[in-house]
Amino acid sequence: MLFDNTEALLQQIRLGEDSTLELKNLEYRGNQVSAPHRESMADELAAMANSTHGLFVLGVDDKSRSIVGIPLEKLAAVEEWLAGICNDQIKPPLFCKIRKISTLSEDGSERIIVRVDVPKSLFVHQSPGGYFHRIGSSKRQMTTELLSRLFQQRSQTRLIRFDEQAVATADTMTLAKSSWEKFRTTLSPADDEEFLLKLKLLVKDEDGVIRPSVAGVLMATERPDHSLANAFIQAVCYRGTERNAAYQLDARDIVGPLDVQIHDACKFVEKNMKTGARKNPEREDLPQFSLQAVFEAVVNAVAHRDYSIYGSKIRLHLFADRLELFSPGTIPNTMTVESLPLRQSARNELISSLLARCPMPFKEYPGERRFLMDKRGEGVPIILTESEKLSGQRPVYRLLDDAELLLTIYAATIENDENRP
Repeated sequence: MLFDNTEALLQQIRLGEDSTLELKNLEYRGNQVSAPHRESMADELAAMANSTHGLFVLGVDDKSRSIVGIPLEKLAAVEEWLAGICNDQIKPPLFCKIRKISTLSEDGSERIIVRVDVPKSLFVHQSPGGYFHRIGSSKRQMTTELLSRLFQQRSQTRLIRFDEQAVATADTMTLAKSSWEKFRTTLSPADDEEFLLKLKLLVKDEDGVIRPSVAGVLMATERPDHSLANAFIQAVCYRGTERNAAYQLDARDIVGPLDVQIHDACKFVEKNMKTGARKNPEREDLPQFSLQAVFEAVVNAVAHRDYSIYGSKIRLHLFADRLELFSPGTIPNTMTVESLPLRQSARNELISSLLARCPMPFKEYPGERRFLMDKRGEGVPIILTESEKLSGQRPVYRLLDDAELLLTIYAATIENDENRP
């Protein structure tokens, strides 16, 4: 962390602004912050996040470097002003750490300043003025070439894959031992930190600070969506065949580590789908969907979605005649919709390898799977054959606007409806 104590911070303030430090004095109109302008502040914050780990200190005159302070009664308004800028003026929203610090001015009186830590982001942020980066102590509009390169660097095409990147808004304490202990073997290092670094659930960021990786957040924290927004599954069951909120039978945001999300999403389908029965000569259950196919589809969606796309979540929508599963991101590498049953490619190598070490939670599902992820490439063929065997219709994959993969699994006709409310 930059300037990890107050004395170090004050010393840097005396030296003035640079590429990692921005000083701002605030002006007020009533109880509201009137200057700097919200859009200008958004441009500054986004420029820092697009460039490096940085720090804004509010309540300091940038010319004289003197501590002006923020009146105690204005602190709540300042926090609200900052939160509004980070959430509403910057896309995707910027997550900063905001802290109040009590210090002394030159005349010896107590003054309060606000420290805003801006992490180097996993994403490229757009602010009202466009796309900015920071050069020295000022912001600059990015050229087309630089912007293109930055998007490439912060996407899944970079040399270090996205799921191996450090998450600057998380710390090592967010990893839950109950979630990562299952990966330990007799050959694993005894030291927890060494083990997690070897597993790449922890990584060193560009400053050498140990932080959870994207995979670490997704696989070993209780709420991945707190650090990576939309890292959850939106599950909805509709009455009938139309997507209409007025006809929702059940809805749930499925959160937790990825193996928990897989389990809960499959149970959501099992709970809400219709099940009939026939005697042949003994009673035989006739489910609306193949649970084995649903399981493979959910595993694939969770393992292969593009987590670098901000604002998109996995959506699992259940209808009377079909199941639709939306997964953010295009098909990786040179694969096509037509080649999905024949080829194998992983966008998230680390996540896939970790899922391949998670024990299979469903004893009742068909198949001989011992672990959640199968590296033999049998998932898509199972989805197609098992679903078609049950319903008579082959599932369909479609790529939507080169941004989202949609899988439609058609429901079997159920004559005897016993379980659905």
